[in-house]
Amino acid sequence: MLQMLYICELMSNLCVHIKSFGCQMNKLDTALVSSALQDEGFILTESVKEADVVLINTCSVREHAEQRVLSHLGHLKHIKESRPELVVGVIGCMAQRLGETLLEHEAVNFVCGPAEIPQIKQLIRKALKEKKKSLAVTEKIRQKAPEEQNQALEEFESAYGIEDESIPAQAFVRVMRGCNNFCSYCVVPYVRGPEISRLPEAIIEQIKKLADHGVKQITLLGQTVNSYKYKQGEKTWSLADLLDAAGDIEGVEWLRFVTSYPSEEFFDEIMQVMARSPKVCKYLHMPAQSGSDRILHAMNRNYSAARYLELLDRARAIVPDIAIAGDFIVGFPGETEEDFQATVDLVKKARYKNAFIFKYSPRPGTTADKRQEDTVPAEVKQKRIMQLLAVQEQISKELSRAFLGKEVTVLIEGLSKKPHLNSTDSEKNPQLVARTETDYIVVFNGPTLLAGKFAQVKITRTSPLTLFGELA
Repeated sequence: MLQMLYICELMSNLCVHIKSFGCQMNKLDTALVSSALQDEGFILTESVKEADVVLINTCSVREHAEQRVLSHLGHLKHIKESRPELVVGVIGCMAQRLGETLLEHEAVNFVCGPAEIPQIKQLIRKALKEKKKSLAVTEKIRQKAPEEQNQALEEFESAYGIEDESIPAQAFVRVMRGCNNFCSYCVVPYVRGPEISRLPEAIIEQIKKLADHGVKQITLLGQTVNSYKYKQGEKTWSLADLLDAAGDIEGVEWLRFVTSYPSEEFFDEIMQVMARSPKVCKYLHMPAQSGSDRILHAMNRNYSAARYLELLDRARAIVPDIAIAGDFIVGFPGETEEDFQATVDLVKKARYKNAFIFKYSPRPGTTADKRQEDTVPAEVKQKRIMQLLAVQEQISKELSRAFLGKEVTVLIEGLSKKPHLNSTDSEKNPQLVARTETDYIVVFNGPTLLAGKFAQVKITRTSPLTLFGELA
């Protein structure tokens, strides 16, 4: 996912351009940084040519994401040949992982890891004023962070957690940082640190503030969001408790959470809150990664394929109309055709609304990269990913078709980037994009003033990933 935000400082006419790669966590970090800079008197601008400072918020989950960053830095190096005063900062997961190596790049002025973003304003000022390179990363990322660092992050999060300006009436709220699972292919524990759950009162207060600003949908974020756990006296807060408390906040209409790890702890409690609360969206994103127990063991995923499917059965028993999404990695080291067919079988049984499918990409420093050779040829990975996508497409097509002729409630995000549904109606009512509570994408013609509002849409046509309709 690629997100661009551009910020211009009015007082001194300095402009900052932020380009963000990666997951929802990165999107949230970009929003926080943007809000912090705007608080200093900065405004949004669309002109990268006017930029005096460029910030790149990076992702390390896949090699492709890092290659895109390096390509962008190469472009910035070219720009700096004619504009040597341009300041470039690299933030995010790749910044934490590569640190000094990135700082040595000719285009880079400073590097800042995810845990150090409260320093972002000072780093920019220093780079502009002193023209010296700066490094702000966490040295011992897997050790418990000092209290002052946690406090700085908490204050930054609480102060600058705002509505997602690109999607009206929606906002992300981080409930926890880091990860303790150490899946053998994953770099996240080494760039985001250990799991730390935020204080429940701080989360609820942030949601109240967002609701007061007109936010209708809140998405709770965590690397493994269902692992949220905060002991407070004799009570231990779980994600289920957070959802319950957030559901009582006036103004909040929909609550979502991503991404969940297939775990027994609190699973039924979370599903029960979803079943009884009209505000908790009936949607669960829970990656499986493989359908082969042998590969799951090699991935250090602490469940079997049968156990994973049992969790899905329990979710559907408690919340009958729940929609479920999954993630898969094909071509993991040692994956045989038999292993891959086990994944195909799991996808057929799981019947996901949609699934995100990726080819295995070795990540330096992970257990898989250290101990397992990347044995599956690129052409085999490509063949398997296409096969699995075809299986999922057919399932998605069947599930989408069930909406034909029905009315659905949607929260409208804004203008669709795709061609208009009805060109004769597009001048007055362009194509809008929205989502149902079960995360189905819905497009229809309507006035732009509906962005950020709820509406009823009758579905007139379906495709595997999109529902098409008209305002009811």
